[in-house]
Amino acid sequence: MKSIILPVDFSKQSEQALKVAAGLAKTHGSELLVLHMLELSPAIMADSGYVSQEQIVHLIKIGEKRFNDFLDKPYLKGVNIIPIIKHYKVFSEISDVAEKHNAELIVMGSHGTDGLQEIFFGSNTERVVRTSDIPVLVIKGDIEKFRPERFVFACDFKEESVPALQKAIEMAKLLKSQLYPVYINTPGDEFLSTEDAYNRISKFLNLAKVGLEVQIYNDYTVEKGVLNYSESVAADLIGIPTHGRKGLSHFFMGSIGENIANHSNTAVVTFKI
Repeated sequence: MKSIILPVDFSKQSEQALKVAAGLAKTHGSELLVLHMLELSPAIMADSGYVSQEQIVHLIKIGEKRFNDFLDKPYLKGVNIIPIIKHYKVFSEISDVAEKHNAELIVMGSHGTDGLQEIFFGSNTERVVRTSDIPVLVIKGDIEKFRPERFVFACDFKEESVPALQKAIEMAKLLKSQLYPVYINTPGDEFLSTEDAYNRISKFLNLAKVGLEVQIYNDYTVEKGVLNYSESVAADLIGIPTHGRKGLSHFFMGSIGENIANHSNTAVVTFKI
């Protein structure tokens, strides 16, 4: 793993993610790109949207000071850290940084969101999950040592999810985790008989050219099924594909990957399909 990106806002959640990202960087000899995006408020910006060079330099200096304080941690000793400050809070910039540095993973901290805040605003982590082309690892809580032993991977076992499964297998090997593939069977239009479910799974595994034992787990919704199954096997990590829907389709249909990333108490990694 050449590079890991860690977007930070200097919050407690960012520090929790920093600890995990630093551990991964040490284990795999990766460089750690710590990214902070300046938020230029309307009070700072002129009517034209122009911000003077002097103002930008001042904000960057403040950001650099906060970086120095934030990165003054004993567990960062020996980690190759590259601090990066971007002028605007545009989440596509993270993808630009990832492409430039050939990054393979984004690590973020999140406490999730609920209720109206989630519907209308979402979270920074959700926006990154929605826009990132590389896997996003969402850390929940303070994890002393991130060594996931049981890695649940849930998908619909349709052809478009084959690359996500292959990435999950690669990540499981990298983390030395046991992979637990699962198909969540729910009532309604997507309900499958056991025979039909196993037929779909068999075709999928043949297409992916992998041999895995897949569990079928019944629940009322996919989200509940993933979370309940993960709890039943004491999972340390949940992997799920996400379409990264945007606009009205995202508002009305939502994204299972984003919802699980928001509501899970366990670390979640999403794979864009």
